[in-house]
Amino acid sequence: MTDQRNSATSIDPVKLDRLAEVAVKVGLGLRPGQDLLLTAPAIALPLVRRIAAHAYKAGAGIVTPILSDEEMTLARYRHGHDNSFDRAANWLYEGMAKAFSNNTARLAIVGDNPMLLSGEDASKVARASKANSVAYQPALEKIVNFDTNWNIIAYPSPSWAKQVFPNDSEEVAVGKLADAIFAASRVDREDATANWASHNAVLRERTNWLNGQRFRALQYSGPGTDLTIGLADGHEWEGGASLAKNGISCNANIPTEEVFTTPHCRRVYGHVVSSKPLSYQGTLIDNIAVRFEDGRIVDAKASRGEEVLNKVLDTDEGARRLGEVALVPHSSPISQSGLLFYNTLFDENAASHIALGQCYSKCFINGAQLTPQQIAAQGGNQSLIHIDWMIGSAETDIDGILADGSKVPVFRKGEWAK
Repeated sequence: MTDQRNSATSIDPVKLDRLAEVAVKVGLGLRPGQDLLLTAPAIALPLVRRIAAHAYKAGAGIVTPILSDEEMTLARYRHGHDNSFDRAANWLYEGMAKAFSNNTARLAIVGDNPMLLSGEDASKVARASKANSVAYQPALEKIVNFDTNWNIIAYPSPSWAKQVFPNDSEEVAVGKLADAIFAASRVDREDATANWASHNAVLRERTNWLNGQRFRALQYSGPGTDLTIGLADGHEWEGGASLAKNGISCNANIPTEEVFTTPHCRRVYGHVVSSKPLSYQGTLIDNIAVRFEDGRIVDAKASRGEEVLNKVLDTDEGARRLGEVALVPHSSPISQSGLLFYNTLFDENAASHIALGQCYSKCFINGAQLTPQQIAAQGGNQSLIHIDWMIGSAETDIDGILADGSKVPVFRKGEWAK
């Protein structure tokens, strides 16, 4: 604990407080009287406490924190009975779903060691992940459908920092990761809230242009890539601030550089390779190469982590199909940092990406009024998973294909063409 306290001193307290304020005011848009459910690693208590203070200043009803701990997680894998890995805390997620139905806001702080489970039994990790995904569905549906306002931010834990900066001392690594988080989250300046308003306006311009084009598909070309992604019928592009069904505007991800929508899960063709590694539950999956036919991945390879990749693809029928397509310029601040964060919240904002699994009903015209059956009929995918991985680079070209088959440049050499 002494080392952890020492490393915490390398985190700028002013910027940490600014991140907490932005999370409450910009990320959540928390309303007076609204309750807040907050999950975080125990090491992130300095940030949790600041969020609670800003939430109550904003008029929060009750702030309820749920904390996790890396050592307790490892204890399960090292001492837990085998049959426990097919179980999850259903009661907890059912309670979360009920809270979200009652207008409770949701905030998650990420910061655990991304390679925490790398030395544990891979089959147990896969079983526990699947059991947790099944149990989490009632709550996850409320989140992905934007029933309530929600937000994810990050805290620079020592174990995560040492993964990103392995050659530095713990204290130096934490300081470097903290600075990288603050910069990416746009709280490294005094006018953070105003800066977020300007950033949201830029992302809104991008989404408005894309929605005006009504592309039928996107065509990607680049080294190792020749891919056509059909877009769902009645799809709608989103980016930056989103309006939740409870009428509150929120920035679900801090940081965010993406504009995204729902692909048609049965109209994806061709092949694509990853441009950055995917860190997934303790495994680094690198050089992913997949081939699609009729929207489904029929062949998948990776130079590292291939066994884990194929287990993920076998999660359920929807795991081999796409649930999201997102556009991010190569010049994004996270890309220009040159860092691999080993965390999707950051790494997905370094490059254009796709996501295996569950789609967002938010990304449909009048999505709030559509039934799951209607979403599926329009091409939306259903799955227990939602896993983003990066396919964009400085050499990626993307064209939008219109209904008449003509093409409009969208990206050239990894940057917006318009």
